[in-house]
Amino acid sequence: TVSLSTPSPRHKEVAAVGKNKNLHKLTAWLFEQKVVLIFVFLSIGALIASKQSMAFVAGELFTRVARNSFLVLSLIIPVLAGLGLNFGIVVGAMAAQISLFLTTFWGLSGISGFLVTVALATPLAVFFGFLVGSLFNKIKGAEMIGGLVLGYFADGLYQLLFLFIFGGVIPFRNPDGSPSSLMTPTGVGVKNTLDLTPTVKYALDTVSMLSIVEIAFYLVLAVSILSALFRLVKKQGVDWKKTGLTILGAVAVYALTFIPAVETFLAADRLMLLRAVEIAVLLTVLWQAGRFVWFVLVKKTQFDKKRCLAAILAAVLIFALTYLDAVYKVLIAVRLPVMTYLCIGALCLFNQALMRTRLGQNMRTVGQSRVVANAAGINVDRTRIIAMIFSTVLASWGQLIYLQNIGTLATYGAHTQVGQFAIASLLVGGASVQKATNKQAILGVVLFHTLFIVAPLAGKELFGNAMIGEYFRVFISYGVIAMSLAMHAWKKKAPKSSLQVVEGGAPASGKASA
Repeated sequence: TVSLSTPSPRHKEVAAVGKNKNLHKLTAWLFEQKVVLIFVFLSIGALIASKQSMAFVAGELFTRVARNSFLVLSLIIPVLAGLGLNFGIVVGAMAAQISLFLTTFWGLSGISGFLVTVALATPLAVFFGFLVGSLFNKIKGAEMIGGLVLGYFADGLYQLLFLFIFGGVIPFRNPDGSPSSLMTPTGVGVKNTLDLTPTVKYALDTVSMLSIVEIAFYLVLAVSILSALFRLVKKQGVDWKKTGLTILGAVAVYALTFIPAVETFLAADRLMLLRAVEIAVLLTVLWQAGRFVWFVLVKKTQFDKKRCLAAILAAVLIFALTYLDAVYKVLIAVRLPVMTYLCIGALCLFNQALMRTRLGQNMRTVGQSRVVANAAGINVDRTRIIAMIFSTVLASWGQLIYLQNIGTLATYGAHTQVGQFAIASLLVGGASVQKATNKQAILGVVLFHTLFIVAPLAGKELFGNAMIGEYFRVFISYGVIAMSLAMHAWKKKAPKSSLQVVEGGAPASGKASA
């Protein structure tokens, strides 16, 4: 008689194999997240050593996230298309700065001046992206080093443009004939630093929430009407009910802005972090409750009730944490530039939506294997050029967002380290040469710039010299890039059997292993 309560040797063997697989999975996860974990520990340690309040660090961090996230997110598309880490985004930054100089000379200011700058920078960035993509098609397999060298070469042409051509070949003078205040006293060459305060400083950051709602309202109307007209011209069916409900919903939301209390709230250009958390909690609860009612009570279909309840409980818990004094002080000290964060969110949605299109799937296929892509009838060179154009244009927009927040243009230095710092931020978030996501980009920006904020302060507290922290963070940024590239080269050369062990399974024996 065999006792059912006593595990058999076979059961013990299965349990041991299961534990071994779990251990391998944990080891593989820790190995993949090593850079993230290192930066988490470094940031926490530097934060403690800096002796700074969380309110100060949080305020600086949210400012830097708004300033730098768009640039980092512009790197994702080339990675997915197999172009690696795009050191060539510096070319997009140059397109932005050339356009910004022109609009500053013309005296265009505010959001209208910013939009004109975007309109000028976009075709320049498209042209530059086409050239860079065409070059990368000639040096397949060496895109990263090619992009790095190309950035230095383009910087030489940029210096020639701003040091001699502007003023020496193309005159920039006031109506009375005197040299522009943007130029050097001789009238040849642009000054080292341009003040953007009279023109586009905070042009995007200070767009009020009321203006955003109005813009969204008119966009919804335009898109709905044009979509219906397009379908009528093409003799396709128009869902008038859906179109009407969309327009009525937009009108209802816009009508709420005429309520005095709502109008006063939306008139602000910055949103207190506490209010942002409260709005997010409210929307989460309403969304999950609406989904529950729709799927369970109306449609009566299968629905993950546990996940819905977990989301509601998490939202309630976050709201409860706002009553803690330490958390409350941080939340009321931070104010978010709404339009800037909406642009960052829109780019995240664009990256996700693009990957669901046919073009996005082609980019993924090219990134995984150019041979397979060719066999599937995909124009590999054309797809790579399009990916590079996307990245260059987005990088030019990201540089404009960065500069309007800084408020000054360092003519000969603002673009030099754009690629290195953006790439370091992406890698810190757990991305690699072949894989990158929106979450990794945002996480990388948060960790990388947290260390940028507290490292000099920690160096001053520990060693009495803030420059030690400055040198440390610059050393770390380049070290992360070097380590990532080394790991990428190691993975490419590692035999399949050893990779199987790292990924969580022992290699098969005998012929199967071979």
